[in-house]
Amino acid sequence: MPILSTHDTLVLVVDMQSALLPAIDDSEALLGRAERLLHGAQLLGVPVVATEHCAGKIGATAPDLRRWVDHVIHKAHFDATREARFRPELPKGRINVLLIGTEAHVCVLQTGLGLARLGLNPILVADCVGSRRPADREAAGMRWSHYGLEQITSEMALFEWLETPAHPQFKEVLALIKAL
Repeated sequence: MPILSTHDTLVLVVDMQSALLPAIDDSEALLGRAERLLHGAQLLGVPVVATEHCAGKIGATAPDLRRWVDHVIHKAHFDATREARFRPELPKGRINVLLIGTEAHVCVLQTGLGLARLGLNPILVADCVGSRRPADREAAGMRWSHYGLEQITSEMALFEWLETPAHPQFKEVLALIKAL
């Protein structure tokens, strides 16, 4: 697998919604890591798309994350790729899709498998996904691996996007990495 590039990658924030996050294991730390990844994506020009599952019931994307999101896709299916408007609303030319969000074993997993079926390269950002129960999160990671799909961390993504310490945004992104 090649190193991630800012030119062919997007971040998909799956259902990190205000009413759901309090039930997620270690949600404050998860939210902090996700926010730093999205801030880095914005600094480096990587598009960020969010999904919101039944937003009328579960609420909107958490405000700390929403500020970094370029576009929101509303959905009713657990697998976002099952929504007719999903694929047309993704930025063109982005084959690598970094997935973060909740719940790891439901919407994140099903959307990742759906992206693979569409011929895209879903990549699980392991430190930026959560579930109510740690066992469910761990099982999602094992299933992800069973299908041969990539897992990385937010720090790995940020350093791969930077490519070199000579990058003009290096110091700003490094500060985010040190806060992870």
